[in-house]
Amino acid sequence: MPVEIPVLEKGEITELSKLGYCERAKHIFAKFMTDFSEDELLECAEGAYIGKFENDEPTPIVKLGDNVYMLELWHGPTCAFKDMALQILPHFLVKSAEKAGDGKKTVILTATSGDTGKAALEGFCDVEGTEIIVFYPDNGVSKIQQLQMQTQKGKNVSVCGVKGNFDDTQTAVKTIFTDESIRAKLAENGKRFSSANSINVGRLLPQVVYYISAYADLVAKGEISEGETVNVTVPTGNFGNILAAYYAKQMGVPFGKLICASNANNVLTDFLSTGEYNVNREFFMTESPSMDILVSSNLERLVFELCDKDDGYIIEIMKSLREHGAYCVPDEILSKIKETFAAGYTDDKGAENRIKMLFDEYSYLCDTHTAVAVEVYEKYKEVTGDKTKTIIASTASPYKFPRAVLKAISGMNEPDDFEAAKKIENISGLKMPKQLSELSEKEPRFTKVCERENMAGFVLSTVGGDC
Repeated sequence: MPVEIPVLEKGEITELSKLGYCERAKHIFAKFMTDFSEDELLECAEGAYIGKFENDEPTPIVKLGDNVYMLELWHGPTCAFKDMALQILPHFLVKSAEKAGDGKKTVILTATSGDTGKAALEGFCDVEGTEIIVFYPDNGVSKIQQLQMQTQKGKNVSVCGVKGNFDDTQTAVKTIFTDESIRAKLAENGKRFSSANSINVGRLLPQVVYYISAYADLVAKGEISEGETVNVTVPTGNFGNILAAYYAKQMGVPFGKLICASNANNVLTDFLSTGEYNVNREFFMTESPSMDILVSSNLERLVFELCDKDDGYIIEIMKSLREHGAYCVPDEILSKIKETFAAGYTDDKGAENRIKMLFDEYSYLCDTHTAVAVEVYEKYKEVTGDKTKTIIASTASPYKFPRAVLKAISGMNEPDDFEAAKKIENISGLKMPKQLSELSEKEPRFTKVCERENMAGFVLSTVGGDC
């Protein structure tokens, strides 16, 4: 965690609105990453975002209706919002290793609920001085997501499925990180761990940038004036994406309500409404699999901020979560949460209906996760009457979940993802991104699936340690 959150000065957003995305990113990173020069930060940003995103426009905004702005975060190489952070994280890591000067190779260990895995693999592919290992829940990601990972090129990449859900996978990865015997074996081989998950703050800072940039874009387009309040709605399971919006708000961006949108795994909805976090509940596999999460690893960062950075209290509630599957925050923290956050959830049917409504009314095609966000936002607006202009984070290309999207807009059930995609193209006129359509012709490289308790052995055998 940053020791403190830097604050934007009055008029700074207007100045940012005159800059391109990379210059904005450099400016914001410089407030946090004081051991990097501005030239280094700009080099990182340009290396990440120039030539990697459609039309060199990483975060286009599409206006729907009078007050809704879709912040499209999926025009990068893997067609998901994780590209925004995971294209730049390798640049940060390489420069940090140069500054450390210890000659150690970095092993990136990552758990994914679908999108992080491919984005991390793409970002770190053949990056000198790194190896990357990605674990995903077997049968817990979409076919497209699985193929993206299994067909990844690169000499320094490894992928393995895990029998269990994402929570099982993520918990095991965290355990491996803190296992002193494993870390010692890596050190013997001149290696150290790092992560591409959002437990790495280098994942969160680029996400803060795109929220500040989105607000600056609305200022630049004349949609708002600097200082005007804007709400933000985010589909999230691991809480990192909406936490980045919270940090932007703490920096002084005039965001109003941060609306947390969940699918049927609505543990975050309950927590933000009641103050009780309880994972002792049924786990659902949904059509928005990247949000099929019950243990949201970034939530403790929010509570840390709201309890005045009392790390002892965080240790206490995390122990309760591990041992009892639950904890409850006091009323004073819940009150602070409700000042900033609203929360809601919807099931697959609600998301499906919303995909169709957006397509019928605006000819706008969205994926299942984004549909969850729009549905929750519409429910929020109906209940509260709040008509404040709202940014909705659109987190993935509709073609990453083609069967569900096709069913929503046409009622057709097509079991094959690529046939479903062709039918969507015929109906919508929107072409499937080339990087996704080419997957049908690629042979999987990585097909291994292991038990959760064997993940550490897989890591050690991959990086050259003893199993």
